[in-house]
Amino acid sequence: MAEGAANGEIAVRFDGVQKSYDGEILVVKDLNLDIARGEFLTMLGPSGSGKTTCLMMLAGFEPATHGEIFLNDRPINNVPPHRREIGMVFQNYALFPHMTVAENLAFPLIVRKMNQTDVDAKVKRALEMVEMPAFGGRRPAQLSGGQQQRVAVARALVFEPELVLMDEPLGALDKQLREQMQYEIKHIHESLGVTVVYVTHDQSEALTMSNRIAVFNDGVIQQLSSPETLYELPDNSFVAQFIGENNKLEGVVESIDKDDTCTVKLDSGQVVKSLKINVNQKGDRTMLSLRPERVVIEPKKGEVPNILEGTIEELIYLGDHIRTRMTVAGHNDFIVKVPNTYGHKPLKEGSVSKIGWQTQDCRALDYYTGPIE
Repeated sequence: MAEGAANGEIAVRFDGVQKSYDGEILVVKDLNLDIARGEFLTMLGPSGSGKTTCLMMLAGFEPATHGEIFLNDRPINNVPPHRREIGMVFQNYALFPHMTVAENLAFPLIVRKMNQTDVDAKVKRALEMVEMPAFGGRRPAQLSGGQQQRVAVARALVFEPELVLMDEPLGALDKQLREQMQYEIKHIHESLGVTVVYVTHDQSEALTMSNRIAVFNDGVIQQLSSPETLYELPDNSFVAQFIGENNKLEGVVESIDKDDTCTVKLDSGQVVKSLKINVNQKGDRTMLSLRPERVVIEPKKGEVPNILEGTIEELIYLGDHIRTRMTVAGHNDFIVKVPNTYGHKPLKEGSVSKIGWQTQDCRALDYYTGPIE
C-alpha cells in the first residue's frame, strides 16, 4: 500500500517499484509512495540509499526493474523522458554555454514549437520570477554560480510543467549562497504551486524547503513525515541520527509501563525513564535518542525526572548558545546546547555538572549501529 500524500490529488505514484542494476542486489526495494499535486517532497538520505535512483526512474533516465510509476494517473514506465513533460534541475546547471540566458530559457519552448510571441513572453516572465530580468543577453560564463543556478531553475519552469525534479541542485554553491537559494526555490514553489521532487543528502536543505521528507536508507523509506515530525518524533535510530544533532545512549529495557514509557538501564549502570517508541519487551537492547536542546544543565530541584552527571570536555561559543560537549554515561560526545542568556552561571571545561531531561523528550528506539553517512 502506498505511503500517502499529505492531501489532495495525487501527482506521482510509485507502485511496488524496485530497481536492480545487476539483477541481484535491489537498490530500491518495493517502493510505494504517493506525492500530492503541488507538494514539495524531498528524498533525503546518504549516498547509495536509493534516493537518486528513484528520481532517475521518475525522470525516465532509468527503467524500473519491477512495479509501475504513474504521473497524473497515467503509467509512464514506457514513456520516453522527453514526452513526460517534466522539468529538471541538476547540480551542474547543464546550461548551453554557446547560448545567451534568454536563448537557454527559450530552448524548451522552441522544441515544443511555441510561437515566438509566446516564447518571448514566457522567457520574460521566467527571468522576472528568478529576479534576473536584465540578464537575458548574457552567456552562462558571464554569470556567478548562484545566477547560473537561478537560470537553471527558470529553464525547468519556463514551459510550465506540472512536475519539477531537482537533483542536488545546490551542491556546487558555497554555504551562504546555498542557504539563500533554498529560500528562493521555496518561495518560487509556493508562488507557482508546482509539484517538486527534490533529492539531497543535506538535511538542512530538506528541513528548510519541504512539505514532507522521505528519509531513505538501504533502498527503503525509513520515515515519511513533515520536517517537524521527523526531527521531533523520529521513528527509528537511523532517522534520529541522520536528522539533526542527536545524543544516543545505549542500554537495556528493564520494564515497560502502561503509559507508553519504559525504564532503561544504561550500559554505564544508570537507570532512566524514556518514551517507548521502538522497543517491544523487557530485555530488548535500545538506543535512546535525545536532542541537545532538550537537555537542561544544572537543573533546579524537581525540574526534570532524569538526572545524570557529566564532565564538561569542551565549550564552543556560537552566539545564541554555548555548544557544550560532555562525557556522560561513558560517551564523550554528549552535546548540550546551553542558551546564551543572563542567569546561567559560567561553565568551565573539566568541571562536573548535573544534566537532566524530561521523559517525553527521550525516545527508546531500535538498536541500530550501521552506517549513517
